[in-house]
Amino acid sequence: MKKMIKWGTIAAGVCLLLIVGLIILVPMFVDVNKYKPEIQDMVTQKTGRSFSLGDDIKLSVFPWIGIRLSDVKLGNAKGFTGGDMVSVKGFEVRLKVMPLLSKQVEIGKFILDSPQILLMKNKAGKVNWEMGPAGKKSNAPAPAKESATVEKKDEGLPINSLMVGRFSVINGQLSYVDEGTGMRKDVSDLNLELTDISLDKPVKIDLSAKLDNKPLSLSGQVGPVGQDPGKSNVGIDLMLKALDELTIALKGELIAPMTKQKIDLAVNIAPFSPRKLFNALGEPFPVETADPSVLDKVFFKAMVNGSANAVALSNGELGLDDSRLTFSATAKAFSKPDIKFDLALDQMDVDRYLPPAKAGKAGKEASTDQGPEGNHDTASKPDYAPLRKMVLDGKVTIGSLKAANLTMENILVNLTGNGGVFNLDPFSMDFYQGKAGATAQVDIRKNSPMTQVNLTLNGVQAGPVIKDAAKKEVIEGTVNADIGLSMMGDTPDQIKQSLGGKGELTFTDGAIIGFDIAGTIRNAKSGLGLSPKQPQGEKPRTDFAELKVPYTAKNGLVKIPGASLASPLLRLTVQGDTNLLKESLDFRIDPKVVASLKGQGDTKARTGLLIPLLVTGTYSAPKIRPDLKGMMTSPEGIMGVMGGDKGAGAGDLLKQGTKIKKKDMEEAGKKLLKGFLK
Repeated sequence: MKKMIKWGTIAAGVCLLLIVGLIILVPMFVDVNKYKPEIQDMVTQKTGRSFSLGDDIKLSVFPWIGIRLSDVKLGNAKGFTGGDMVSVKGFEVRLKVMPLLSKQVEIGKFILDSPQILLMKNKAGKVNWEMGPAGKKSNAPAPAKESATVEKKDEGLPINSLMVGRFSVINGQLSYVDEGTGMRKDVSDLNLELTDISLDKPVKIDLSAKLDNKPLSLSGQVGPVGQDPGKSNVGIDLMLKALDELTIALKGELIAPMTKQKIDLAVNIAPFSPRKLFNALGEPFPVETADPSVLDKVFFKAMVNGSANAVALSNGELGLDDSRLTFSATAKAFSKPDIKFDLALDQMDVDRYLPPAKAGKAGKEASTDQGPEGNHDTASKPDYAPLRKMVLDGKVTIGSLKAANLTMENILVNLTGNGGVFNLDPFSMDFYQGKAGATAQVDIRKNSPMTQVNLTLNGVQAGPVIKDAAKKEVIEGTVNADIGLSMMGDTPDQIKQSLGGKGELTFTDGAIIGFDIAGTIRNAKSGLGLSPKQPQGEKPRTDFAELKVPYTAKNGLVKIPGASLASPLLRLTVQGDTNLLKESLDFRIDPKVVASLKGQGDTKARTGLLIPLLVTGTYSAPKIRPDLKGMMTSPEGIMGVMGGDKGAGAGDLLKQGTKIKKKDMEEAGKKLLKGFLK
């Protein structure tokens, strides 16, 4: 028995020595290079392109299984130029043998030295990364392989642990060339270092490269991935830097990415200048603004929580130049989006971000030229179907806003929508020493939208509003308004044609600028061509204590049934209508002097004077003139103009029905006025 043990031990020892000797001697005496032609031919046959290995091929067996290659080259596909598709100056990998027996993978190092990859697309649309005949066949069973892989993932990894001492890519280069478009993108000086690679520890990442000679870097750590990758949470702590201008930080977790598929990330984009970023890219800035100093500072940060069915942004903050927006938002059921948001903006001057005035004028001319064609373009009609599915609940607050040169403060907007009906309720703001409010509803359940708007103004100063918005002085005074409008359609012509509603505007303690009713009455002969026009000086104006403008609208025709102006000097009524489609005016103004014109530039006392005025023409070219016909065919008009016994006599003459030709009456009227006004 002892002899058997003795000889068994000796035999085992001899076997062990032989194994160790083989492990040590095989790499020394086996010439791996003699297999190089066979390897090259095999790869060439599989890929359909040339393949070559350098002479520096080394193999190790124990304690590490290792291989080192040099000058590895895979040629380009036929019909493509530009050199090899793939070339590697050096490749080395080392794997420890003994831990494999206990399902532990220990890789000492994995190094790619100077890899260069050239991806191309020719003018015919073919790409060079499609391999030879075998490549097409390999694509067919891909789905089956993927399904098999999924089944295996449920069983977990086939190893107990993974450790990689060093994973490096040194001085790599990746190029993409599209010969059809002439585009070329190059990633150069690519260096990647992964350290502390394992299943139970975070993997440290250090990546640097140049994109079209512009610096990029990524650093931080990811993991651990856990013993069951995809089912465990994966930590993320990364920082991306680009062009020495942009820095983006991501910190959080991927929550069970293969099962729950959720994210919980803090996103932080440090302040940067978009203008400097485009300058670093060597590209012109794509936006032209009225103020060339804007878009010079932007920052962003938010918490992002999301899954395959919903995403939420919280603690959000966006900075744009001098403005700061805080926000939160949620979106779920993406196929039938349910969106909620809460936005708060401190202040913004929107006009600074609009195109310069010259661009605005050009755009206006272009739109005018294309307008008639656009009226018949049914293909561009909006598709409201996606909006009908939307559920919306939003709130916006703005501290101060300037837009169209108008200043608004303390703005509150609430938006809701469901089933194709969207409501604005309420909308409120402080507006030029007063308050403005509105409610609105847009119904898009049908192809032609139906819109209802109710607007209120309280204590708003009309003069500064019009002056800031239109650079004109038209009217002054405090305005209160209650305006109701309804319309159908989504083009300007459709809206004008269907416009309806009613309301009233009331101006108090103000003036109409550019129109002096008292002066027009006093100088009516100027309107008749009987004397020179009024001398230039201060802008003409008509002061008033109160101006009321009620209106009704139907099918684009706005009627003023009886606007009235009251002042210590005048009483004025206005009747008529305006056609929004034709932009035409048709109004009659009936002024009445209720006090002396002395002190208003006249030297005579005139009371009870009635001289009707007609306002005709268009919005762009209004015409105002005395209504001579109406004045001379009215007994009260003649009595008012002539006054005294002459006026009474002329009035009696008309009342008695004396037959006078219309032309003779107008001539007589001119003579009467001429004599009266001398």
